[in-house]
Amino acid sequence: MTTAPVRSLASASELVQAMAFEPFAALLIADRHVEALTFVAQRLNLVVPFAVTFKAWAAKLSWDSMAQGKITYTYTDEAPMLATHALYPIIKAFCSQAGVEMELKDISVAGRVLALFPDMLKEDQRAGDFLAELGRLAQSGQANIIKLPNVSASVPQLKECIAELQGQGFAIPNYPEDPKDDAEKEIKARYAKVLGSAVNPVLREGNSDRRAAVPVKEYAFKYPHSMGAWSKDSQTHVVSMSDGDFYAHEKSVNIPEACEARIEMVSESGEVTVLKEKISLQKGEILDASFMNCTMLREFFEREIADAREKDVLFSLHLKATMMKISDPIMFGHCVKAYFKDVFSKYAQTFEKLGVNVNNGLGDVYKKISALPEAEKAAIEADLTATYAKQGKMAMVDSHRGITNLHVPSDIIIDNSMPTAIRAGGKMWNKDDKEEDFKACIPDRSYAGAFAECIDFCKTNGAFDPRTMGACPNVGLMAQKAEEYGSHPTTFEAPCSGTIQIVLNDSSNKVLLGHRLQKGDIWRSCQTKDAPIKDWVKLAVRRCQANDFPRNEKPCKAIFWLDPARAHDCQIMEKVHKYLPEVRTEGLDIEIMSPQQAMRVTCERAKQGLNTITVTGNVLRDYLTDLFPILELGTSAKMLSVVPMLAGGGMYETGAGGSAPKHVQQFTKENHLRWDSLGEYLALTCSMEDLAKETGNRIHAFASAGADLSSPPDGAHMQSSHRVALDFAVINAHGPSHWKTAFESCGTAAGRACGDHNCRLHDTAARCNAAGIRFRPIVLTAQGTIAAEGSSVLHGVAEAVSASEGSCTALVFDDLVERIAVLVVRAKYRAIARRALSFHAGASAAGAAIAAAALLRDRGDP
Repeated sequence: MTTAPVRSLASASELVQAMAFEPFAALLIADRHVEALTFVAQRLNLVVPFAVTFKAWAAKLSWDSMAQGKITYTYTDEAPMLATHALYPIIKAFCSQAGVEMELKDISVAGRVLALFPDMLKEDQRAGDFLAELGRLAQSGQANIIKLPNVSASVPQLKECIAELQGQGFAIPNYPEDPKDDAEKEIKARYAKVLGSAVNPVLREGNSDRRAAVPVKEYAFKYPHSMGAWSKDSQTHVVSMSDGDFYAHEKSVNIPEACEARIEMVSESGEVTVLKEKISLQKGEILDASFMNCTMLREFFEREIADAREKDVLFSLHLKATMMKISDPIMFGHCVKAYFKDVFSKYAQTFEKLGVNVNNGLGDVYKKISALPEAEKAAIEADLTATYAKQGKMAMVDSHRGITNLHVPSDIIIDNSMPTAIRAGGKMWNKDDKEEDFKACIPDRSYAGAFAECIDFCKTNGAFDPRTMGACPNVGLMAQKAEEYGSHPTTFEAPCSGTIQIVLNDSSNKVLLGHRLQKGDIWRSCQTKDAPIKDWVKLAVRRCQANDFPRNEKPCKAIFWLDPARAHDCQIMEKVHKYLPEVRTEGLDIEIMSPQQAMRVTCERAKQGLNTITVTGNVLRDYLTDLFPILELGTSAKMLSVVPMLAGGGMYETGAGGSAPKHVQQFTKENHLRWDSLGEYLALTCSMEDLAKETGNRIHAFASAGADLSSPPDGAHMQSSHRVALDFAVINAHGPSHWKTAFESCGTAAGRACGDHNCRLHDTAARCNAAGIRFRPIVLTAQGTIAAEGSSVLHGVAEAVSASEGSCTALVFDDLVERIAVLVVRAKYRAIARRALSFHAGASAAGAAIAAAALLRDRGDP
């Protein structure tokens, strides 16, 4: 994981930011230097999507009626963070010309860690608590937030981030896994605010509306991604506990009046320990609680490990240790112990002395034993390796590096691992880097049946066909921390045997819910407020009424995924039946089904090309907004994800995928960033559309950018398979027609903006094709350059290009770019553009840019 590369790659980041402006310089500089544009586009996957959006913006922006508004753009982690350095400055430059203010807020893991310790950092090292700021903004009714994917850090990831920051001179403390005194307990409590799903519950003050934009879905129809073939004889299957899980023990109540309560542990001897002093409960709120019997969990793991060995399939565990930051790492640890039970029994004292934390996975064992003498370490490693022969085959995360399914709890995240395996034809990777059938262990039954149903459907009916597959968008209940199982401070590992209960904080001391359990069992509670449920129902009906899909000749169907056998879902169903009559549902097809039945019907309809809205709770929202997009589009990163806030305003999430750590690994190794920013463009479109509605001005060009993706000439971008490529030895946009499309879009936009279709920028388009062809081998050479670390990555590429084709990595700074943006969009200074374009072939790009800036100053440009 690379949580803070901007700090360790400061000079590289500056170069990325400067390079991001090169497309605009290239439009004004001699055509011999347009290879700079080619280079930047291939390195940062930037130009074509921006050209598409730029067309609509430039064509329709009204400069006479400037908007007044603000958009908050989040700075996060890993691949989205790197892409932000390329894209955000350009968005900011153009938005400023429309009177729209852009601000960047750092909510990366590194940024949030630094915000925790202002008392330990120098003044110039301190970071603001931007997450808290955004939380307040989300509740203000004025939010317009574009949120990129962020890391939900596990403990190993957090420790890696801490070490990286310490190496950069930030004097923050180590993470104390086993605090020895009050000071260490306080430090651990601070770090707990960064672990798991710490960001989304704060920002998501509304419910979720996630769907594929119409042009994106149409592109998938015409250019389908690869799908693995399913066999009726596939042995891939899902297994869950038959008893003792959260599903078996769930209790739920509807709170009749607003009140406060506490969570307490009553030991078998009668001693009372308060686990949480205060829970505020609203009238009509649903409160539920459950627990996992960890003795039965361990028995389940041992049984299924043996069964996988007998069936000769890969054993795999699928949890979400990032979002479920308390419960799932504990379950993960039990699985590691079950699989390597002989090793943990043999070396129990050694592991205790070393402080091995099994909840951090097998990787923690290898890390801790590295401090032992070589002979002792080798003996343990040999026993670990021998276990695979005795216990059976294990699914791999990275076969080349020997990273198994049980190495790190955050390496296998169920909402991505299961859809990816289903797309692959029910296969996961073995140690030899070959695909095999597998056993998917999903201990809790609450949602495992939905995946089992999907797998059974594919075995019977074969793989889905992206060319005909119906759309399966989602409306998810998540506002105000609804159903945040395991990711907040109401999940506990029982410190002793006894009863954990929720008790009213009044003279009655009435027990609302309680469970008798054993030491080490996992107990959790969650809350779901009434207002989010009511809004969720209305949002589902609105989406059903809209029927906003391609191939929508037939009406869509909306299904509420609720299980009548679950106490919590029964409470939700009562409210659904209460609130549905309050909205117009005439002529709409809306039903309530159990998750298994809903999955079956949704898959059947998708196979028939019919559109089905999945209306789910928070966890299924997370699962299905990866599952169906991965099957429909090949990735969940291309989803349109809108969060209309309950208080007003909105948040626009860039896809439904994660932060793509493998993209960063490839970037640092091969100088190729394959992050696709389509999600950012979709989010920006929605953000601008809502801003235009709020301000009542004529900046609807921003809003229509997404729709223009499917109309000529922009449709050529979506309809030519000119998308980001995974491999470094491939030009990211396949072929010279890409550049023709890009430059014609920009040229047309500039012409429309200035009302002059003979604008000189049209001529640039005609010259780009040859430049792209000429520059292709240089791009491939640069992408293949291996850089060991740090800022040498981008500098090395720049040097390679310069040596091959002259200076083509001009640094164009903020003030110049803003002037160039004005110049291109308004074409106010045509004479300056013509003079810049007239520079002869020997002039450097930097020289042309500097000359253009000087000319602007000479004309008195402010």
